[in-house]
Amino acid sequence: MLNVVFFTFNPFEENTYIISNELKQCWIVDPGMYYPEEVKMFTNYIQEKQLQPQGIINTHAHLDHIFGVQALMDKYSIPFAMHQSETPVLERASDSAAMFGVDLAVPPTPDFYIKETEPLKLGDDTLEVRFTPGHSPGSISFYYAPGNWVISGDVLFAGGIGRTDLPGGNFDTLIKSIKTQLFTLPGNTQVLSGHGGATHIDEEKKDNPYVK
Repeated sequence: MLNVVFFTFNPFEENTYIISNELKQCWIVDPGMYYPEEVKMFTNYIQEKQLQPQGIINTHAHLDHIFGVQALMDKYSIPFAMHQSETPVLERASDSAAMFGVDLAVPPTPDFYIKETEPLKLGDDTLEVRFTPGHSPGSISFYYAPGNWVISGDVLFAGGIGRTDLPGGNFDTLIKSIKTQLFTLPGNTQVLSGHGGATHIDEEKKDNPYVK
């Protein structure tokens, strides 16, 4: 059974997730640590829990979700992966950082690409990958049916949706992704977003003002 915990980092208040199993193997999702003390706090937690990072899997590559990638790749010698369609976003990350007045000299380089047709395996457990573009061209969500949760990145929030005015974003595409890939999940599925608190699929189907 997979367990998930989260931390909130950087000036954009981004949620970084750790998915772990009983063997203490773990995936790190969207590492957003920006300040050195955030990296230290995160790595101390991994040490205290005796976790064994297996890799970094990103829902997308906007800069607030990749700030901490290189530091973790260097410390743990682990691979970094995302969807291949997200490549243009990653390549623009340094320019985006300059625009927002934050530092990101060189974006990390993916070691492999995640495909929506291929589930991710952590030990004996499986994460389903759902292709959910619209906020960005290669956004993906990670669904774990036994735990009734989905990590949606910046696709769906409690009472909101991801912005679509950044390069590669598209409102109609985002709404289609939410309706076909997230709203088709069981209503009691917990939605773990890239920003803000958790919600549930049935709550968003009922009350989200952006998805009708």
